[in-house]
Amino acid sequence: MKLGIVGSGMIVHDLLSFVSNIPAIKVEGIYARSKEKVQTLQDNHSIRTIYATYEDMLNEHQIDTVYIGLPNHLHYEYAKKAMLKGKHVICEKPFTSDLKEFNELKEVSRQQQVMLLEAISNQYQEQYHAIKRSLPRLGDIKVIECNYSQYSSRYKDFKQGIIHPVFDASMAGGALMDINIYCIHFVVGLYGLPDQVQYFPNVENGIDTSGVLIMDYGSFKSVCIGAKDSSASPSINIQGNKGSIHIQHPANHVESFTLNEYGGATTFVRSETPTHRMYDEFVSFAAMIQKKDFDQATKRLEHSERVMQVLEMAK
Repeated sequence: MKLGIVGSGMIVHDLLSFVSNIPAIKVEGIYARSKEKVQTLQDNHSIRTIYATYEDMLNEHQIDTVYIGLPNHLHYEYAKKAMLKGKHVICEKPFTSDLKEFNELKEVSRQQQVMLLEAISNQYQEQYHAIKRSLPRLGDIKVIECNYSQYSSRYKDFKQGIIHPVFDASMAGGALMDINIYCIHFVVGLYGLPDQVQYFPNVENGIDTSGVLIMDYGSFKSVCIGAKDSSASPSINIQGNKGSIHIQHPANHVESFTLNEYGGATTFVRSETPTHRMYDEFVSFAAMIQKKDFDQATKRLEHSERVMQVLEMAK
């Protein structure tokens, strides 16, 4: 994969902290509006090229894939431009501001015959798939509860009227889109699209600063809690009539879990080779693109579409 990076925020810093350890990926260049920030990234990570404009990056034949690490409301515009130039796209979560934008991007990817992939860490992590394999041992699932609450460093500014993108409704911000979406991906990745969705937000100045999402699967219910105005120890619990799984990590980074079979053994499962939370997904992206595995890319896109449908119902 010959990768061009768009953005200079913390998520891009995260990516650059480990991507050089993946032999199948070569970062060819970077573009961001802040020249000072992007220069620092180039100096710290030996990036070959800084592009003056996004169009310059898209015209670079050496680049076959564009990673979009920009504020939520820009995902649609930048992804569409890249695909129309024949580039594969890896787009940060949430995929787009709404389902309509997502459907348009999906159609462009089909027409252009390029891959459109969502960077959502938990769907690729080793322990997430181990949890999937363990679910039959829990019997009939009754309740799933996810809590990812993290007090935002920008919440104080928000209270004083200084609005950053994460708290800006016009930029597709808010707790549901920014943090609770990890919980939604976690549950939908296990059980697909629910029958019904209800969202109960705490709203301040027109934006949800925290909230509770209920997904009704008929035979069981799922509660997803996401907060940027308060904090709690992250946890995920999957409860069945024969056992339960407890995860004491946020939904974006499943490192280990405890499987408790009622009247039986308690098993603690941990990754033997811990890596950055985003590592597994980028290894998978590189393999899909290298092998031209459009079938796998389509399956991943179908999962992302189900999550976008949940967000649409929640709104």
